[in-house]
Amino acid sequence: MPLAAGRRRLAAWRFLLVLCLLAASFAGSARESDPWAPFDTPWFDRLGVTDGLPHSITTTVEQDTRGLIWIGTLSGLVRYDGYRMQVFTGNTGGKNDIPDAYVRCLLPLPDGSLLVGTNAGGLSRFNPLTNTFHNYPTGRGGTSDRKIYALSPDGDRGVWIATEHGLDYLDLRTNRITTIPPVDGMSPRNFTVMQDREGNLWVGNNNGLYVRRAKETTFTRAESTPQENGIDVVLNDGIWALLEDREGRLWVGSTQSGAAYRDDAGHWHALPGFTGYQKDRSRRATVRAFTELAGDTLWIATDGGGVLAYDVANNSMHAIAHDTAMPSSLPGDSVRALLQDTSGNVWVATDLGVARYNPNARKVFALLPSSSDARSLGNTNVRGIFVDSRQRIWLGMSSGRIDVVDLADAQIRHLELGGSQTRRDVQAFAEMPDGTIWVGTQGLAWIDPNTFAIHDSAVPEMDDKPVLHLLPDGQRLQIATYDGVYRYDTRTHALSHFSHDANDASSLASDTVRRIAHIGADIWYVTGRGISIATSTTQTKGFENLLNRPGDTTSLPNNLASSIALDAQGTLWIGTYGGLAMLQSRSAGDPYRFTTIGTANGLASENINAVQPDDLGNPWVSLANGLAMIDANTHAVHNLSVRDGLRISSYIYAAAARAPGGELLFGGLGGLTVVRPEWQPPDRPDASLAITYAAVNGLPMAFGKLPRNDESLTIRARNRSLRVDFALLDYEAPAETSYSYRMEGFDESWIEIPRGGLPTALYNNLPHGDYKLHLRAQTRGMQPRLIESTVDVSAEPRWYETVAAFIVAGLLLLAAIIGIIQLRTLYLRRQAKQLQHQIDLRTQDLLVANKRLDELANTDALTGACNRRRVLEFAEEVRALSADGNACIALLDLDRFKRINDTHGHLAGDAVIRHVCQIMTQQSRESDCVGRYGGEEMLACLPECPLDQGMLVAERVRVALVENPLIYEGQAIVVTVSIGVAAYRAGETLSQWLTRADGALYEAKHGGRNRCVAAH
Repeated sequence: MPLAAGRRRLAAWRFLLVLCLLAASFAGSARESDPWAPFDTPWFDRLGVTDGLPHSITTTVEQDTRGLIWIGTLSGLVRYDGYRMQVFTGNTGGKNDIPDAYVRCLLPLPDGSLLVGTNAGGLSRFNPLTNTFHNYPTGRGGTSDRKIYALSPDGDRGVWIATEHGLDYLDLRTNRITTIPPVDGMSPRNFTVMQDREGNLWVGNNNGLYVRRAKETTFTRAESTPQENGIDVVLNDGIWALLEDREGRLWVGSTQSGAAYRDDAGHWHALPGFTGYQKDRSRRATVRAFTELAGDTLWIATDGGGVLAYDVANNSMHAIAHDTAMPSSLPGDSVRALLQDTSGNVWVATDLGVARYNPNARKVFALLPSSSDARSLGNTNVRGIFVDSRQRIWLGMSSGRIDVVDLADAQIRHLELGGSQTRRDVQAFAEMPDGTIWVGTQGLAWIDPNTFAIHDSAVPEMDDKPVLHLLPDGQRLQIATYDGVYRYDTRTHALSHFSHDANDASSLASDTVRRIAHIGADIWYVTGRGISIATSTTQTKGFENLLNRPGDTTSLPNNLASSIALDAQGTLWIGTYGGLAMLQSRSAGDPYRFTTIGTANGLASENINAVQPDDLGNPWVSLANGLAMIDANTHAVHNLSVRDGLRISSYIYAAAARAPGGELLFGGLGGLTVVRPEWQPPDRPDASLAITYAAVNGLPMAFGKLPRNDESLTIRARNRSLRVDFALLDYEAPAETSYSYRMEGFDESWIEIPRGGLPTALYNNLPHGDYKLHLRAQTRGMQPRLIESTVDVSAEPRWYETVAAFIVAGLLLLAAIIGIIQLRTLYLRRQAKQLQHQIDLRTQDLLVANKRLDELANTDALTGACNRRRVLEFAEEVRALSADGNACIALLDLDRFKRINDTHGHLAGDAVIRHVCQIMTQQSRESDCVGRYGGEEMLACLPECPLDQGMLVAERVRVALVENPLIYEGQAIVVTVSIGVAAYRAGETLSQWLTRADGALYEAKHGGRNRCVAAH
């Protein structure tokens, strides 16, 4: 650990030097393919100790044959399905745990098992058919050392093992380990090993790179020809990382001298700025791993320098590192392992957890503030966007900040207003014929387009007016504000104003003017109360106002309009807070009619902040909770998601623009969102919707026995319970994926997993029979997918539920019935005469007795009121017939009843109980039922009685008892009571109802007694 910490401390200044060396080459190559590439930094989703990792330092990450992710850490091994982590800590010992908590390397095997190389526990193999670990010996017949650095497959036959004291080979067919002898010059310590496609065995040794050619038996040192560009330094350094890419190139990463690669012709090549020692002879960060991405791009993991992304075709490199200002950046710069999974995600094992990046989520990306000042925003609050004639993008921000994005130079210039406009929000821009950029903020400013000099308070008369939008009209500006519209002549400095007139229906629809747009020959003023249309730029009244007309679905959907845009086909789109309005085709003089697209069509919200059409005429809109694209032809709505790259989810400004390359820009509360409308992700098969954990009758199933799609599962006859955890194993947007399940033959409909809940199916006491368990995952985004998986489930019958048991039981029952009938017939004939006589004699006695029994069964002997059984039966009848809140029960308890017994005797106590029952009966209705609940507790059930009336009845009883003390043997006994009243809640049981009343009674007791309390 001290050595690793030292590396991290040295890494900071080394990394800064790497950035400087690589920045220029990266900018040039990136611009050729995508001008936004220098600004599009990878967005990493993080997994850390708060998510369940046993340690923040992660050492390796792999994906098994079922698609599960395994993560090695300094404190255990983790199995992860995108939602749940199962941790093996190495603390319990035995066959159910790893031999050492420090996991150095992992290797999934074709049979589904997993090899685990540890720091001090040697090599172990996880068997998914039993969920147990088999630990290989160390020494004779085992590995050369307990410290395992690397594992590499030899096809399907075996595995090469790099250890602290030698190189070993595991034969998977015999499960035996043999030691590979070294040659002179080789150190016992081997950091990595790899067998290439031609059968050559490459070993990364502490003393350099060695190779054993195919069909040879000894190793030789790998050498470069010619020995230049620092390649020989790399090859003679300690070698930590090896990779053979798709093109057959061999990549070599060293301890302190960078990396190099060998092409398929055997020629070695240096990497720009990262091969050999640095110019001052200082050491480089250790290269720990490689992984190959699409587009001939290689990621290089370094211990202290983050990740280096190398473009082979352009021979350019740039760094991906932790940025303290960006939570979405790499969590740490000490990177020990890389993995690209089957869905294309890149996993990065760092010293601060695991990071995951989806390189296919490039439809959208977010430009945020960061520590890289030249390529990041100065503020997260983008309120206005404008593209000038030089193709520069102007961003208006809060606090008087302005950012100018120059795609040609891959730079962002940061400006800041001063004077009276310091820290005032910037929402509007306009470019005048001379190229001057006018800025709408608290008032107006203008900026020299060449020097970027800012002239604050350009129109002093406007300094107290927040400017919402600007529209140039020759040398004049139309200025939208909260006080109507101002017109300013930049030559004569003349300023005029017009606004809404409450007495003129044809005046400006509202003083709050959000947008001004040229639509054909007309000027459209988008306001907070509809739209005003002018036929000339000088018009100040006589507008045609478009408003929402209740009941007319072709009118403007809402008077609060926010944005307006005309697409390439001439269709007009208007954003409102009632949905997106599309102007229908019309001829001159025809009324304006709109088609509305809202939540009924699939939009996540009808609060449209900004609308911006793409080059195909499809409108894109920013909403309060995301972005959406509407197909201009079908009006189908596509809501963007994290799978598309959408990371800013909140938009409240009408800030949108088209970038020079056709990209769409939207301002939001989290930064700038850049949309690439024409970009499409590569076609990939759907990820597996898999069962990742199952427990049958409470017993967990082994991972390797979990049923896959179209496989079967048997539930043995016990309590027939089943728990199934499942997940879509693409890991791309777990929080946005919706899940449901249905047991065909048992469930009538699909059971939806609540948003934010873990995808789990639970069944208890499942009837025996054959079923089909259907699992479903629904993804969001521009390319939503519905993925289903099915498992046959067979629930075995218990012995008494089998066909044989039913047949035997039926025969026995039939025999018993026949015997009983015969015996009973004989008996009845014999007793018929006697019974008839006895019946006649006792009929009268029975009638009398039954009447008495009824009284005894329903009456409390002490009080003469209903007993507990009767009053509870009555309450249950009332509960079954009552609506929510339309019946009450009042539970009454005598205060300090023991003191009465102790002072006056138990006979007096009995008299007190009778007295209380009489008072309760007097204060109740005929439809009510009063009874003794037990001891000194009484219960009244009040049908057709809401809570307020129930409290009145209870209060009458309480007051009557206080005002009418019991006179016993000449002494007045004052009786007080505490009463809890509960109104019935629909769906609750009688027990729950009584419990709430009892809780209220308890509250009354502890509140001082002699009071009534209503239950919550």
